[in-house]
Amino acid sequence: MRASLGFCSSHGPSDRFMSGSIRNLEREYSCTVRLLDDTEYTCTIQRDAKGQYLFDLICHHLNLLEKDYFGIRYVDPDKQRHWLEFSKSIGKQMKAQPPFTMCLRVKFYPPEPAALKEEITRYLVFLQIKRDLYHGRLLCKTSDAAMLAAHILQAEIGDYDPGKHPEGYSSKFQFFPKHSEKLERRIADLHKTELIGQTPETSERNFLQKAQMLETYGVDPHPCKDVSGNPAFLAFTPFGFVVLQGNKRVHFLKW
Repeated sequence: MRASLGFCSSHGPSDRFMSGSIRNLEREYSCTVRLLDDTEYTCTIQRDAKGQYLFDLICHHLNLLEKDYFGIRYVDPDKQRHWLEFSKSIGKQMKAQPPFTMCLRVKFYPPEPAALKEEITRYLVFLQIKRDLYHGRLLCKTSDAAMLAAHILQAEIGDYDPGKHPEGYSSKFQFFPKHSEKLERRIADLHKTELIGQTPETSERNFLQKAQMLETYGVDPHPCKDVSGNPAFLAFTPFGFVVLQGNKRVHFLKW
């Protein structure tokens, strides 16, 4: 879907020598926002448009009312990630030249995601946590990882059907950065035996309830070193400030 911001302004004498298309190129640019389901939303906006305008366009496109959990993220030419500031002009924040590409992401993780009122909000948070799992940000024990992945399977393909799901069917899904065949078999076993009959919505809720209990839920880790020089990560979570080493939380300061 495309959205366009109209405008009305007066032009000086020199503008008479410029075609309308050139004037528009000077005053407008294209933005593409990658959504959490990996589809893209593209719009054309004025050069002085603020981040809030783009965010409101996306929320309207998604029919998203519970907006406060979300933000727009972009990567600068130095590969550093930033959150788009809604009160400032988009063009002044971006260090690259248009057209711009950004991503809609969860910025503030809800403490109880399964209790969110709107189905679309729960679904978007589900997609974000699924992404966190895949990118290795949601660290957990193997047993928890297997159950989370099984819920994803149930939500996406429904009940196990031997006619549709041959041996090794779970291997076609990429749940984690890497995993073993043993874990794949465990995921399939859970899907076949424990989740039969769950609707996609129920599976997504159960996934969210499981994820919110993990120590790394909502973590956006930043690399650092401890006093001994060992690698660690600092992170803010919905519940407090944490220090992680490996997949274990070693320090926690509650809000």
